[in-house]
Amino acid sequence: MVLEKVKVILSNQFDVEEDSITAETNIADDLGADSLDVVDMLMSLEDEFDIEIPDDEIESIRTVGDVVTYIEENM
Repeated sequence: MVLEKVKVILSNQFDVEEDSITAETNIADDLGADSLDVVDMLMSLEDEFDIEIPDDEIESIRTVGDVVTYIEENM
């Protein structure tokens, strides 16, 4: 369920097909996200899942799977 919601948010933000996003998708390399895109993405995810992602955690988030794992562990 978390992965599906994350895929919807990312497909809208990065204008890519939802089906092309997997847990292995690299946010920077595969979606072309720069640092501003990552901040926007994280703000959207924080709003959607009612969580806060600390700045020091952002460094370790590289793939969609990393995002999903973090959300699942902190909801």
